[in-house]
Amino acid sequence: MKNIDCNTISAVFREVGHAFCAGVRLAARTLRRMSWPALLVSCILMSLLLTILPLAMTLFVVFLLLKLLVATVFVNRHHEKNRGGHAP
Repeated sequence: MKNIDCNTISAVFREVGHAFCAGVRLAARTLRRMSWPALLVSCILMSLLLTILPLAMTLFVVFLLLKLLVATVFVNRHHEKNRGGHAP
């Protein structure tokens, strides 16, 4: 296995930082070039995406957990009912 020293780790972090800064600069240039109506539409779409997507994912998880809970209750009742009807 290759030895990892502090220089390589700091180089990776530096590269990630440079890439992040370049992405922020690109986004700033793109926003500066957009017209006001296009900027308004993009802000509305981004706000919808940031609010509806987490809500949908949360509801999915809640209903999945509810389904699993109900399934375990009914499966346990079914096994108890079948166990009680058979002779040991």
